[in-house]
Amino acid sequence: MRWARLVVAALWLGCGGLAAAQPATSMVQTEVQVPSLDAPGGRPVELRAVWFAAPVAEGMTAPAMLLLHGCSGMFDRQGRLAPRYTELAARLAAMGVHALALDSLGARGERELCTQRIGQRKVTQLQRRRDALGALQWLAAQPGVDPQKLGLLGWSNGGSTVLSTLNLRHAEVLAARRRPSLAVAFYPGCESELSRGFQPSAPLLMLLGEADDWTPAAPCKALAGASATPTPEWEAYEGAFHGFDGADAVRLRKDVPNGVRPGAGVHVGADPAAREAAARRLSAFLQSRWGLKP
Repeated sequence: MRWARLVVAALWLGCGGLAAAQPATSMVQTEVQVPSLDAPGGRPVELRAVWFAAPVAEGMTAPAMLLLHGCSGMFDRQGRLAPRYTELAARLAAMGVHALALDSLGARGERELCTQRIGQRKVTQLQRRRDALGALQWLAAQPGVDPQKLGLLGWSNGGSTVLSTLNLRHAEVLAARRRPSLAVAFYPGCESELSRGFQPSAPLLMLLGEADDWTPAAPCKALAGASATPTPEWEAYEGAFHGFDGADAVRLRKDVPNGVRPGAGVHVGADPAAREAAARRLSAFLQSRWGLKP
């Protein structure tokens, strides 16, 4: 187990925007192993994860957010944790929220899923849902964590896992020992849970790109409209593509076989205005649902 203490800039304004030169927040980053509820042969899959502990006063507890990666995984080609996780964890820590970034791929011998066709992917949503349910149990047992305030936040394929882990129409979700009190999904694929019927166990916020040609916004809007209560909230950003909250310029990924036009590739890249708006919306959602101070 590797330990590192990070002092990170608190990038999260009261309204949720990004800013420089804000007060510093101490955050401890720890690499941990988290058991999944996926247990082939009776042995739980042990997942690599990174735990970001927010500063908590002695004897006090704080909410914790489980971060679920997209099909590209958590790590870059050099094996380093991608910046989006440390950056978001820093913003959450500034709000008094712990975070756990969970890797569903490495323990199963995969680096990415984006170039694998849907239906042929070697790590399935069933496995990822079981990973998330196991991680929620792990979070609830950690010192300094409020077990009544556990959240899910995922991107793309991980956003689809958020929906799956929230849907009480899955028997193992209904029977779960721990379920989240809120959830956030950035540009998830919504078709599967829309077809199944969506009965969320907790409030959900979906942040979508109107121009997304990989996981389009329309099925997610339909899911919200057809959902049981609590009715999911959503915002869709005009002109924004998949990955609008990232930092890289928009590009066409022809190596992705899925999307609205299979075989034609998909567009991925940042939209600064959408990124800023989504940051504000996420902050407001967490503040209102968990009673966090701005």
